[in-house]
Parts: sequence; structure tokens; C-alpha cells
Amino acid sequence: MSVASHRLAAVFRGGGSIAIAMGVMNVATYAFTMIAARLLGPRSYGAFASLMAALLVIAVLQLGLQATAARRIAAEPEHVAQIEKTVLGVTYRAALGLGVVLLVLTPVLNQVLRLESLATAALISVVSIPFTVMGGQAGVLQGERRWGALSVVYLLSGVPRLVIGTALILWQPTETVALVGVGLGACAPVVAGWWFLRRPRDVGAGSADHGFRNVMREILHNSQTLLAFFALSNADIVVARNVLDPHDAGLYAGGLILTKAVLFLPQFVVVVAFPSMATIGQARRALTASLSLVLAIGLLVVLGAALLPDLALVFVGGSDYREIGDHLWIFALLGIVLAMLQLLVYSVLARQGRRSVYLVWAALAVMVGVGLTCSSLRGLLTVVTCTDAALLAVLLVVSLRVVRPAER
Repeated sequence: MSVASHRLAAVFRGGGSIAIAMGVMNVATYAFTMIAARLLGPRSYGAFASLMAALLVIAVLQLGLQATAARRIAAEPEHVAQIEKTVLGVTYRAALGLGVVLLVLTPVLNQVLRLESLATAALISVVSIPFTVMGGQAGVLQGERRWGALSVVYLLSGVPRLVIGTALILWQPTETVALVGVGLGACAPVVAGWWFLRRPRDVGAGSADHGFRNVMREILHNSQTLLAFFALSNADIVVARNVLDPHDAGLYAGGLILTKAVLFLPQFVVVVAFPSMATIGQARRALTASLSLVLAIGLLVVLGAALLPDLALVFVGGSDYREIGDHLWIFALLGIVLAMLQLLVYSVLARQGRRSVYLVWAALAVMVGVGLTCSSLRGLLTVVTCTDAALLAVLLVVSLRVVRPAER
């Protein structure tokens, strides 16, 4: 086994705590989603699902900050202090700026998401702030491969949301109160991130490459790339709320619970593999190994949903969503496609690719354009799944062709 292979194996072993922490985080997030689906019912849950989809798209700035910090530190660990200082400075400014922009866009969000509540739409701007701050903090920890500290941050990203959110929904079952619970829960990982990064560092010798402008330029590029992916993976619920009646849109949102579970279940693979994908000599091996692992995990869920649809229905929201029982395996299959697409997108970020993102934007345009012509839940699900699968095939071929020459 080569030195690069030994290093890659060590990275995955060292990331065991991340797998556990993100597993707990995803289970807690999934549990809260399932509880919300049951307590809110199809109509209110459809509105809450659209709010969460909007937050996922907005969170691309958070993920752009994280990817930038992690890539730069993994590639040039000797400049970690300078990178940390610059990234955190950008993070706080970006969080406040995004909050202000979203507040101004409150009427637009209210109309697009069909919330019928300006207060609920305005709340998105407040919730976005802790989400964004966590990104910069997590990126520094990820780049340094401080898996223990990062594990705590991820644990606190899920468990407080479950506890606080559930308590608030039991008190008052509305989409607005549910969003308040999400926002309060998002403050916990920010406090933990501050604690782990609180020690002062000697910046030492600096590099112009890690100055404010260069870091900001990369953050914008990474965020734009991730925006394309998250828009693609979340626009279907918005399309559903515009082409389907409220009941069917709620059913579609319920099916997406399983899709998101499959998408986020192997997310620890992305977190652990990303620094290796940004390291010369390890990128191709990390990409292929990670894709294989994600596919294996996803296929187990698809098989379970196909063979045990009644059991899968329990995890979606119960008897209120029985009408989509026969379609759950398709929702799980969509989750596999999205999980593999996410890994490929991060591979693009690791190598700082520029043109692959256009493929994602094109797929989004096709999915929305064709999806708006659909009149049934099954028709929309078919369009979304086929579009994402086609993008996966094309992006996989492109990624393997680009990564290979760099490692010869």
C-alpha cells in the first residue's frame, strides 16, 4: 500500500468520531422533522418544509465559508493562524450582511414560499445568522482535522433542535414556532465553536494569498457552487407547492423526509474526505472510495423502503402519508443520487474547478422548467429523479477525467 493510501486510511479511521456525531445529529434532525410532520399535519408541515428548504439554500454561505477554511488549511497548514483570523473576520461580517439582505427580502420570501405571514418570513433572516457563523468555525476545525471538537459542534447542531423544537411545537403547533425552535437550537454549536477557537494564536509569517480579498473571492465562488447544488436539491418542494394542491404538496414534502435522510445519512463521508480531496496525491482515491461508501449506504435504505414500505412510512410521518407508500423507494433513490452529487460538488470545490458548476445550474433550469408543467405527484417525482440522475452521470465522468491527470 502506498504512503498516500496509508494516509487516507488514517484519515478515515480518525474521522470515526465524526461519523458517530453526524449520525446522532442526523437522527436528531430526522426525528425532529418526523415529529413536526406528525404534529403539524400535511398542510402546516408543507409550509415548514418550504421554510427549511429555504434555509438549506441560504446555508450555502455557511458551507462556502466552511469549505474555504477547510481547503486552505488542509492545503497549507503552515498558515493556519492567518487563515483562521481572516475566515472568522469574514464570517461575522457575512452573517450580519446576509441577515440584513434577507430582512429586506421578507416580502419576496413570503410570496415565493406562500407563507401568508410576513413575521414568519422575516424570522428566516434571524435564524440565518447563527447558521452562517457556525460555517466559519467548523471549517477551521475541519481543516485542522480536529475531529473531536468538530464532533461536539455537529452534535450540538442536532440535539438542541430536537429538544427545543419539539417542546415548542407541543406548546403551539405552527410552522412559525417550529422555525423559532430551529433558530434557538442553531445557537448551541456557535457557542461551542467559539469555545474551541477562543485561544489566541501567533499569526506569524503571512501570505498574500490568504488575505481578505482572496479568501472572500474563494468564499463567493464556493458559495455560488453550493448554491447551485442546494437550489437543485430543494427547489422541487417549492415547485410542488406551486403545481400541486396543498394536500399533495404536503405528501410530497413527507416523501422528501426520506430523501433528505438518505442525503444526510452519509454526510460524515463528505466531511472526513474533503481535506484529503484537497490534498495532492489523495484526491482521486478519496473520491472513488467515498462514492462507493455513499452508494452502499444509500442502497440499503432503498432496499428497506422497497421491501418494507409500511415500516418506511412510519419514519415519514405515519398514516397521514399512506398515499405515497408505494413511492417511498423512489424518494430514497432520489436521496442516493443527491448524496453522490453532493460528494462530487465538494470534489469540484477541493480542486477549485470553475466550469462544472454550469452543469448544475443547467440541471436546475431543466428541473424547474419541466417540473412546472407537471400536474401529479408521481410526475413531478419522476422529473426530479431523472434530471438529477442525468446530472450525476455527466458530472461523474467529468470529475474522474479531471482528477486523474493531476495525480499521475
